[in-house]
Amino acid sequence: MVDSFEERQKAFEKQYEHEQDLLFRILSRRAKLVGLWAAEHMGLSGADAEQYAADMVQVDLGEPGTQDMLRRVRADFDARSITLSDHRIQREMERLLETARHQVMNE
Repeated sequence: MVDSFEERQKAFEKQYEHEQDLLFRILSRRAKLVGLWAAEHMGLSGADAEQYAADMVQVDLGEPGTQDMLRRVRADFDARSITLSDHRIQREMERLLETARHQVMNE
């Protein structure tokens, strides 16, 4: 009976670890997609857009949630006089979260 309990516990731990890994990959992909989306609005392309997207992944690691990314995009858009509302940026982040989820789950 103890072995059965330990086996179940290990299985739950393994499942939790797998789910956390998936979540991390999905959120990182979302940050990259947000970065690429924002870069496009700012007229960045190629290596500059890829670097901005990589920077956005690092920004997102700063704190839980999306406020860190929103602040960065907002500041960069304001600096370039790009007039998109915070609501519009957040809606795009939500849309890109679903895109990222779909991409990661289908890899």
